[in-house]
Amino acid sequence: MSDPNEIFELYDPAEFRVVGRATRGECHADKSLIHAVARIHVWDARGRLLLQRRSLSKDIQPGKWDMAVGGHLLPGEAPEAAARREMREELGVDPVNLVFLHRFLMRSPVESEWVSTYSTLHSGPFHPDPGEIDELRFWSHDDISAALGTGVFSPAFEDEYRRLPRPAAGGPPCPPT
Repeated sequence: MSDPNEIFELYDPAEFRVVGRATRGECHADKSLIHAVARIHVWDARGRLLLQRRSLSKDIQPGKWDMAVGGHLLPGEAPEAAARREMREELGVDPVNLVFLHRFLMRSPVESEWVSTYSTLHSGPFHPDPGEIDELRFWSHDDISAALGTGVFSPAFEDEYRRLPRPAAGGPPCPPT
């Protein structure tokens, strides 16, 4: 269960720079309070993408399929350190090689976040945190494409999936090299 009193750093909307602090509850009640998250796309050797079905106890997008790893930065924590910590906490494994993909400001009807996204290869075995994750599954590009827009994925995942690097227009996304 998410702690509404957990402290998040607040960021400037024009640049990735800390400007204050607020609680999780305040950030998720006021989308003008910009906080930061780190995400990791986890690929297997066959080019499939690992997704997690978010626990029904989550405060945002419960039960939706989402990126394999994602979480808020702790105060003073760098995005890559947060990504590594979140992978250990959520999947029970360490990423071997993280590839930075992009950073962008995401605004939703619920919140605003600076998102730092990474990619890695890992085929498991995984030890998911049952408080965070109800299910893990590797998805092919075709399976994901068929389910886009049907409501099974979180809006954040659908946005991230469209941002993934691709070798050709409309082709499948590229796992890290």
